[in-house]
Amino acid sequence: MPKKELHPKWYEESKVYCDGKHIMTVGSTKKELNIDIWSGNHPFFTGSQRIIDTEGRVEKFMKKYKLK
Repeated sequence: MPKKELHPKWYEESKVYCDGKHIMTVGSTKKELNIDIWSGNHPFFTGSQRIIDTEGRVEKFMKKYKLK
């Protein structure tokens, strides 16, 4: 049996906000959660991430191993 007054209050339906918009509902010890980054606005998950090759590393690798 859990001890009384030891565990924080559990909220079954805590709302998660990002930039003031409601994103999802999760279980948490806080009633509301404010986040900066989530999979809906992170460049890796949205496909807007770009790999910049400023030093020609890819070309150097291809040349080194004689690949097309």
